[in-house]
Formats: sequence, structure tokens, C-alpha cells
Amino acid sequence: MNSLDRFAQAKLDDLQRRHLHRALTETLREDGIWVERGGRRLLSFSCNDYLNLTQHPTVKQAAIAAIQRYGAGSGASRLVTGNHPLYAELEARLARIKQTEAACVFGSGYLANAGIIPVLIGRDGLVLVDELSHACLFAGAQLSRGTVIPFRHNDVGHVRALLAEQRGRYEHVLIVTDGVFSMDGDLAPLAELHALAGDTDAWLMSDDAHGLGVIGGGRGSSFSGNTHIPVPLQMGTLSKAIGAYGGYLCASSAAIDLIRNRARTLIYSTGLPPSSVAAAIAALDLIEREPAYAALPVQKAKAFTKRAGLPDALSPIVPVVIGEEEATLAASRLLADEGFLAAAIRPPTVPAGTARLRLTFTAQHPDDAIERLADIVRDKILVH
Repeated sequence: MNSLDRFAQAKLDDLQRRHLHRALTETLREDGIWVERGGRRLLSFSCNDYLNLTQHPTVKQAAIAAIQRYGAGSGASRLVTGNHPLYAELEARLARIKQTEAACVFGSGYLANAGIIPVLIGRDGLVLVDELSHACLFAGAQLSRGTVIPFRHNDVGHVRALLAEQRGRYEHVLIVTDGVFSMDGDLAPLAELHALAGDTDAWLMSDDAHGLGVIGGGRGSSFSGNTHIPVPLQMGTLSKAIGAYGGYLCASSAAIDLIRNRARTLIYSTGLPPSSVAAAIAALDLIEREPAYAALPVQKAKAFTKRAGLPDALSPIVPVVIGEEEATLAASRLLADEGFLAAAIRPPTVPAGTARLRLTFTAQHPDDAIERLADIVRDKILVH
């Protein structure tokens, strides 16, 4: 065994010892909720397809029609020849739904955050990031080469204290947070953060990957509670409730023009396939036409938490925190034996000691199945 393989095997052995090793598992998604996995047919509560639009006939037909007209791929980066005609329509739709002047679509949400933040913040800048934000927000902050300081989760007072201490040392300050937190399902205090940013000439950026399509009538977390919080930098993905693929930023025309000129992850990435862009447009059409349908995932999550005796759900994401990695894997296996797919989420995705089942609810989950899942979680998992 050469030195590379010895190094890799030692790392793998350590992961196995700590119950943190991961492996790809082939998963056939039959429709929006049922999967075939490991020889079993399971009802999945581990998918971010909140509105089940990946299997919606209108969305699929839009993707097929785009392939027939424009081909399978875009052929180049967007700034060369990969900016096919569907992009302009999608960006206009995103800007409209988010009530901003413009939008820019990236290859993925991770690429968006890795590209946006370094354009706005340099060595002389400061990034304040919620400690439970998605890994790609931290990646983008670190790539900026500015000073990066995490703040306590959803603690506006801590952000205020950090700004009082640090603001005068930096030309530009960016506050970044998830809109809906992907592992806890709670919402960021965007109204308070927006007001604080305005008072201190800081810029606020929210990652709405898990908000668009399911919160605020489908518009996302900055529209939660029938309000509109004009977050100046609204980033998100097209791969969750939208059911397609890609990432985006909605902002002012000037900010978007700068991003298109300077974001390395946009400039040096091949454009999205036309099918993905067309599918996203069709999905946005459905969400705008059917806000009651967009509200179903949160309604079903609330029904689950009420029956299971858990805190009221604020989004389609419900964490069942168990703590230890081995116990969480056992709970996942127990649910699989009952016919449910509930993936075990372990460090480093979540903090040490907070391994959990991350349950996600979709518009088409049957109510009786949700009730049975809640009973099992309450009586066989949480009871321990």
C-alpha cells in the first residue's frame, strides 16, 4: 500500500470507529415520495423536493421540450455562448417573485455562495455569519479572504455587539444567514437583522434554499408572516421546492451586474442545461398559481410535531435530535423497518452531540402515514 492509500485508509478507519463513515446508496425515486433503496420500498421523509415538483407532468414536459429545442447541454459558460434564451425568462421570474430589480442564476447553490461573497468582501472586509449557516456560506466567506466571525445562532444581540466592536475597523461588512436553517428548520430573524444592517451600513444576505416555494406564500423566508422584508441580497437554490437544479441571487441591478462580471464560479462554470432552466420556470408558474398547495409542506410538518409532542414546526424541516451517532443510526434503521426513509444526520453536518433524524415533509405525504410516523417517533424513539 502506497503512502496515499495508507493515509486514506487511516482516515476511513477513524471515521468508521466514530460512526461517521458515509457511503453512497443507490436510490430510485419512483415519484415524489416513494423510493426503492437497498431492496426495500420506503416512504421517504428525507428529500428536499417539498412540493414534489420533480415528478410533476408540467415540469417534466417543460424540461423535455427544452431538450428538443435547445439540446442536452449549454455548451459553454454563460459569458461565452452558454447563455441560452431561457435564462432571461428565469431570472426575470425570480426577480419578480422576490421583488428585486434583477437576478443572476448560477450552476448550483454552493457555487452561488462560493462566488457571491468574495465579490462583495475582500481582505479589508468583515463577514458575520450565523454559526448554524450552511457550509457553503462559510466556504464563500473563507474564500473572500476577509475576516470571518460566526455569531450565536439567531442571536441579534450578539450581532449588535459584534458590530459595535468591529464595524469601525472595516470598510465593508456583510451579515449572512440561512433564511430557513437546513438542519433545524427554524427561521432567521430577518426583520431584526435587516434593521440592524441598515443602522450600521452593513449588507444583509440570506440563503433561502429551504424557503422559496414553501414559506411566505411560496416567495420565501423574507415574506414570512405576510410581511415583506427587503433583504438586499437574496440567494437560494432551484433544487429544493423548485424541483430542478441551480442557484440564484436576487438583488439590485447594479449588484447583479457586478456579480455577473466578477463571480468566478459563474464566469468559469458551464451554463446550466436548458432542461433545468425550463423546469424551474414551469415550477415557478405552478407555485405562483397555487399558493395553497405551496403551504401544504409546512401544514403537514406542523401536524407531525403536534402529534409527536415536538415544538411547533416553522418550515417543512423537523429535526428529531438524538445526540449520539450510533443511537441515531439505530433509530434510522428502526424507521426503515417500519417502511420509512429517515436519514441519520451526523457531525460534521451538525454539531457534535446533536446527531439527528432530519425529517422533511412534502405536499403529497399522506396524512395517515404522517400520523403513524409521529406515533413511532414519540413512542419508540423519543421515549429513550
